[in-house]
Amino acid sequence: MQHAAPANQTAPTPIEHYENFPVASFLCPAHLRAPIAAIYHFARTADDLADEGDAGPTQRLQDLQDYRQQLVMASHPADAAAPLMNSRRATNLDSRARWSSVFGPLRQTIQTWKLPAPLLHDLLDAFVQDVEKTRDGSGYATQTELLDYCRRSANPIGRLLLHLYGVTGAQALAMSDDICTALQLINFWQDPSRDLPRGRNYFPADDCARFGVALADLHACHQSPAISNLISAYAAAARARMLKGSVLVHLIPGRAGWELRLVVQGGLRILDKIEALHFATLTQRAHLRWWDAPVLLWRALWM
Repeated sequence: MQHAAPANQTAPTPIEHYENFPVASFLCPAHLRAPIAAIYHFARTADDLADEGDAGPTQRLQDLQDYRQQLVMASHPADAAAPLMNSRRATNLDSRARWSSVFGPLRQTIQTWKLPAPLLHDLLDAFVQDVEKTRDGSGYATQTELLDYCRRSANPIGRLLLHLYGVTGAQALAMSDDICTALQLINFWQDPSRDLPRGRNYFPADDCARFGVALADLHACHQSPAISNLISAYAAAARARMLKGSVLVHLIPGRAGWELRLVVQGGLRILDKIEALHFATLTQRAHLRWWDAPVLLWRALWM
């Protein structure tokens, strides 16, 4: 049940989650649903700390620091974590209660599946970077810098899932990185109408200069021909990266491989819809609808 805010208070900004792709779906092997859900809950909660609600940047950064401390403790066996807890007790008591539903399952997942904790820390590094760039009003100077952000904001999820699947080859990891980076880039070119008003600018400055994009048009969400041309080029590059990584679906066994097929096809379908909008995503957002499901299934069958 939702309650109205008192007359003398401002209602908190609602938290909205918009996801294009399945997480721990029925196609996922049953024994992996709990660990996948634990990883997703960890990442989703950290993303909310960085991006949702009405907190200022100082509070967001403090929350992410406290959240990281909880990750450090969850990454250690109980006896090794006790000294860490004692040394930071005042902060930990509050944050442990606040995020107990996150770190209880995550601790069990880390210990049972020997998750590589540095990948989880990479995610937090990316969320901290988002807060700092939004606070400073800064964007990305080059595409190389943006891809490095994707390396930490998106690629760890794919690598963590491959770890659960027992797939560890260098080629598979590289293909997973291509898929995850493509998904992140697709999200950027799908969502500028939401990101730019929040102070999130993922258009690298060097590409904007090369295509003749005026920063004033970006900040005003004015869809100029130059911006449409830039998004068109970005969409084509994301499609090529996704197709390059899509061979991975044949290396993932069983139902997990089929879920990955749907994830890949979901990303490609969003690109189709961005193209159908003539790349005008500063003023409108491409969506997956229920009637896209048969298209995704058919395409997944023929991968």
